[in-house]
Amino acid sequence: MVPPHMLCHPLHMLFLLLGLLAPSAATDGDQFLYTGFAVANLTLDGAATVTAAGLVELTNGSTHQKGHAFHPAPLRLRGSPKGTVRSFSVAFVFAIVSGYLDFSTHGLALVVAPGIKSLSTALTDQYMGLTNSKDDGKDTNHMLAVELDTVQNIEFKDMNANHVGIDINTLTSLQSNETGYYHDNNGSFQNLSLISREAMQVWVDYDGEATQINVTIAPLAMVKPKRPLISYIYNLSTVLAEPSYIGFSSATGPGNSRHYVLGWSFGMNKPAPVIDIAKLPKLPQLGSKPRSKVLEITLPIASAALVLTVGIAVVLLVRRRLRYTELREDWESEFGPHRFAYKDLFHATKGFKDKHLLGAGGFGMVYRGELQKSRVEVAVKKVSHGSKQGMKEFIAEIVSIGRIRHRNLVQLLGYCRRKDELILVYDYMSNGSLDKYLYSEEDGPTTLDWAQRFRIIKGVASGLHFLHERWEKVVIHRDIKTSNVLLDKEMNGRLGDFGLAKLYEHGANPQTTRVVGTTGYLAPELVRTGKATPLTDVFAFGTFMLEVTCGQRPIKQDEQGNQFLLVDWVLQHWHNGSLLEVVDPKLRGEHNSDEVRFVLQIGLLCAHPSATARPSMQQVLQYLDGETLLPEMTRADLSFNMLALLQRKGLHVMSWPCSSTMVSAGTISDLSGGR
Repeated sequence: MVPPHMLCHPLHMLFLLLGLLAPSAATDGDQFLYTGFAVANLTLDGAATVTAAGLVELTNGSTHQKGHAFHPAPLRLRGSPKGTVRSFSVAFVFAIVSGYLDFSTHGLALVVAPGIKSLSTALTDQYMGLTNSKDDGKDTNHMLAVELDTVQNIEFKDMNANHVGIDINTLTSLQSNETGYYHDNNGSFQNLSLISREAMQVWVDYDGEATQINVTIAPLAMVKPKRPLISYIYNLSTVLAEPSYIGFSSATGPGNSRHYVLGWSFGMNKPAPVIDIAKLPKLPQLGSKPRSKVLEITLPIASAALVLTVGIAVVLLVRRRLRYTELREDWESEFGPHRFAYKDLFHATKGFKDKHLLGAGGFGMVYRGELQKSRVEVAVKKVSHGSKQGMKEFIAEIVSIGRIRHRNLVQLLGYCRRKDELILVYDYMSNGSLDKYLYSEEDGPTTLDWAQRFRIIKGVASGLHFLHERWEKVVIHRDIKTSNVLLDKEMNGRLGDFGLAKLYEHGANPQTTRVVGTTGYLAPELVRTGKATPLTDVFAFGTFMLEVTCGQRPIKQDEQGNQFLLVDWVLQHWHNGSLLEVVDPKLRGEHNSDEVRFVLQIGLLCAHPSATARPSMQQVLQYLDGETLLPEMTRADLSFNMLALLQRKGLHVMSWPCSSTMVSAGTISDLSGGR
């Protein structure tokens, strides 16, 4: 109690006020509570800072950066130097604010590690400021992380672009789940979007006796749900070092995201203190800053006005030059007309404005544009690359692919390089991507009828056959999926996006590379060996055929949150004699049943886990055109069990009645080697 006679002293009043504003912390170091960070003494690194409003801003909207913020005092995890890690509990409030409504990179993580210096060599982008390509997975990391990931990376076997995961020494999660929570009343799963721009609260609890890690997430105003989102048994005594520190890590990729922490609490051998959300700082308002009125004031002195005018002219000239600066090297001169000027692409897309954005994903952003001289409409894709290694080979392949001409392939017109970006230029397809028609809502594009779908399937098959067998080199696409099939003005399907394509000579043996592609379309041998072949494309095409016919994504999820593969679901109906029950309900029975059954059977054959059982694209095209009869498929031919196969290969799977799911893959792009 402060004596009454001391309250009148200004210094004592100031100290009392600071005591009320400062985050509460137990003197024994076993508990702390931050409701805002305006007067917090955090250890910051990289882009991380504390804003005037009291927010921890881990990243500030710049691309390819990382930020760390740690509690300054070490945790007393063990009761004795050789004791086991005690129970602890963490709660924190975070928000991810992106410049785009449906795209953000890369997420943030709560991390327990030997210290902030142990993360000094960590990389940005998919590494989230936690590890790097050399050290990821090493036991010497002594790291526990709970990731809130907004990008799907196959390198770390991500399940999707909106998940929560428990990581031990690596970004490959031991357990992960779609972001959301379970309702206390009825147990139903409620989805949450990490990039909703709304603050959310996360609880991480470790039971030292049961060695169980629980992770729970919920909207800010909601009390902690009773059922955790993720529950995983792991003895942290085998992982965490003494001393260890706790904090946050975040990183951006090609997107201009901002990652915030609003409040944070910790308890050792006790629940984390409840965070009073009424005391938390407010998130910054979105939108452009007010324009400065300085230039609107007329300068009274003529000489000053002249200096200002000249200065502005110089600045504008420099900015203009910098705006259009490109990255050029001598070896690019041989590619001639395939190289676009950045200035032309900048003007074609009106400065890459958001209103011209066609789509965004793990590889980059695609804009609609019109070349000023020719008035040709183009799709301009900006892809990030961080290394010159392999770039000459990649550009050579891009230019080679630019010479391909086929009615069912989107024409790749050329490329441009600027700073840390590679820009690819394609023909613009006026009707957009196929997936928008398959999964459109009521106010979306008109649903495709069966005749249109069948024509699209045959068209893509024709294009793939040309790539594999008819062109001067073998071209493996490596990313066949509905979002990469575009529709021209006549609604013909054209396979596009050759940013991951691999070329080699006919008769040669394709080399092993890093695994790239999209989860649900990856052949088992590709995940296991990293070796892409025409038959791995065939596997993806088989999944594509099932997807177009069923109107279902390659990985489905039931009401309980369990996931399973589309191919397993279709296969089960084939075994049960109910194959036509998988047809897209949007077709309302208006389809040729024999034709649909025929396409589904080819799709299952193409998606066979054994590469030797799959047909070539020439055979697929002959089946579809009626030139060759489809071989009669028996139960023995399609008796594979994908769940057993994936478990045998050591991949992480979840079971569903007579089905399985592969959550061990995602989407990455490595332009410096393998792509």
